[in-house]
Amino acid sequence: MHIPPYDNANRPLIDVDDARVPLNYFNIIKLKRGDHFDYQVPRYETAIVPATGTIDVEVEGVAFPKLGNRVGDVWGGEPEGVYVPSGAKAGLTCVSDEAEIFIAGARFDDVLQPFDVRAKDLDLVQYGSDDTKTHRKIKHILGTKYRDRVGRLLVSELFTVGQGGWSGFPPHKHDTDRLPLETRHDETYNFRFRPNHGFGMQLVQKEDGKVGDAYHLVDGSTILLEKGYHPCVAAPGYEMYYFTILGGLSQRPLVQFFQPTHAYQIETIPGIKDMIAKFK
Repeated sequence: MHIPPYDNANRPLIDVDDARVPLNYFNIIKLKRGDHFDYQVPRYETAIVPATGTIDVEVEGVAFPKLGNRVGDVWGGEPEGVYVPSGAKAGLTCVSDEAEIFIAGARFDDVLQPFDVRAKDLDLVQYGSDDTKTHRKIKHILGTKYRDRVGRLLVSELFTVGQGGWSGFPPHKHDTDRLPLETRHDETYNFRFRPNHGFGMQLVQKEDGKVGDAYHLVDGSTILLEKGYHPCVAAPGYEMYYFTILGGLSQRPLVQFFQPTHAYQIETIPGIKDMIAKFK
């Protein structure tokens, strides 16, 4: 499903127990200098990631000052984040002129400990090639580095490298728990483009061999993926970014099932196996 960009007034785009992606939670917060925002999400662990701007964060009395260093847009620096345990009280205070903040969540009952992820702590992956039109960079905020400190939540940022090209290719899905072939992970994307009048397309094929759906992506589009194979593509001349939330039903490591018709192309894309291994 596609949610076109709109002013959500700091209210969740995807709230708890959403019928479409019940394992995900997503909010976008916009603050100006001195503004404060509190939140608490029972039964969902969350991550606070400034898209732009700088904020002070407090989680149950633990302070994480000056989180975020990006200016202008998501291409203006490296991401940073704070992990917030399930049901914990979190407070955000804007200390830059303005800030836009992503709050990503996954359903998880156990209560762990908060921690921060700074630019130096990111897990970076670059794969694909210009020749295969699959060149992209992934910045894992809550990736394999933190597998022992997080319950079900995976949070990453994905960038197309160069202008135009495919992502999420070969087509894959993760909508059914059937280990070792596949895991159930609900997934939510928020897209940005450079220049911001750029656009792309999200494909969703729910039944193999049947014609699927296509969604017109613009700057600020949100995509909810509960079922089906789901590659996306940026138009030539535009760079594409998407903030990625994955919430697992029974485990945190993601096991993708590649569409059998196209799975052989795993062997044609440089570095893709390393990319697959990092979603743990």
